[in-house]
Amino acid sequence: MTAPTAPDDAEARGLARLLTPEGRHLLDALPPYDASASLALNKSLRDQGHDPELVAAALTQSRLREKARTKFGDFARQLVFTRDGVEQATRWSVAALHAQRFAQAGAEHVVDLGCGIGADSLALAALDRTVTAVERDPLTAAAATVNLTGWPRARVLCSDAQELDLSALENGPVHGVWLDPARRVTGGGRTRRIFDPEAFSPPLSFVTSLAEAGLAVGAKIGPGIPHEHVPEGAEAQWISDRGDVVEAVLWFGAVRRPDVVRSALVLGGGAEPGSAASSAAELTSGSWDSPAPEGPLLGPVGRYLYEPDGAVIRAGLVTDLARRLEAHLVHPDIAYLSSETLVETPLARAYEVREVLPHTVKVLRRWVREHDVGTLDVKKRGTDVTPEQLRKQLAPRGTQRATLVMTRVAEPGGERRVVLAVKPLH
Repeated sequence: MTAPTAPDDAEARGLARLLTPEGRHLLDALPPYDASASLALNKSLRDQGHDPELVAAALTQSRLREKARTKFGDFARQLVFTRDGVEQATRWSVAALHAQRFAQAGAEHVVDLGCGIGADSLALAALDRTVTAVERDPLTAAAATVNLTGWPRARVLCSDAQELDLSALENGPVHGVWLDPARRVTGGGRTRRIFDPEAFSPPLSFVTSLAEAGLAVGAKIGPGIPHEHVPEGAEAQWISDRGDVVEAVLWFGAVRRPDVVRSALVLGGGAEPGSAASSAAELTSGSWDSPAPEGPLLGPVGRYLYEPDGAVIRAGLVTDLARRLEAHLVHPDIAYLSSETLVETPLARAYEVREVLPHTVKVLRRWVREHDVGTLDVKKRGTDVTPEQLRKQLAPRGTQRATLVMTRVAEPGGERRVVLAVKPLH
């Protein structure tokens, strides 16, 4: 959901010009956006007689479409965006997963409260759902309307989510609700993120009230939500796409899996941004309790090191992953796993451990020099090392590439800081 935009906003005027026949023709005729050629293209279009304001709006939209390619791939060229809409829109591959939940639950009419530019509504419409897309910001609602043109079972309303009467919609009885509460506030010339679920717009209590009314409900929230803020009766799912933890989702009612309380879903890269994921893996738990990192779940650094995906860490499923991989933690408070055998999984990145080195600059500088290292990747977890500063101290000037992992490992009666020289395996 986007904060309301002033009616005389330049972006609103530009979008309105682009929705005219002249504007759409100009926008569709533009070549793929190239920042280095934008000034020359601007001048050329103005010399051809196009209105300067329309040219500026078209080039801005072209730039937004290019930026949106990371989320939508080539499909971005068929959509219109706002500046905030590009940042806040759900990635197309993830929106498809949301829509599948509602389709599998048999929810025919889904209301998308806080639809933004309409990514989730589009995914729902593509699965033959009847969609009512609701957005309180007029500019963003206009963009969603354009993007959903051609889907006869989709309708956009410019309204506040909390003021909407779900029992009086033209599309008929509501079976499911999808929400993307606003988690940012603007004031004093800057935008800041908010973390209190009751300060979201709409608040988390509004989300749970919809679930308590018997609706199938899904709500996109920030992946940093503390576990204690997850409502009772919800399934919490953390989603990672191509290495980025993009969201957490709370599922209620018919779209909640009855045997799952929390999960980590890791999507691999597709053929291009915006395409379906070429690989996916999920780790689930039926409770909020994880095995304590004792006994076989805690041990020394072995031949292989695993770096769990961020979604696994956010979901608190590191020890569950250790059991799946037949691996163990190297420290009870640090999310690194190790084992003597390799198990390939999208849920973690694997490394082969070459050496275990002391955590001293003198030793590391000599190691870098002896191994002819010129490109040095520094990873850290559980230490206060600044990778950029360490890289300067070690001064790599060779021809080889190396990866060092700065961390702590448990030992009988305590712990010690170590540096692992590792080789990435995938």
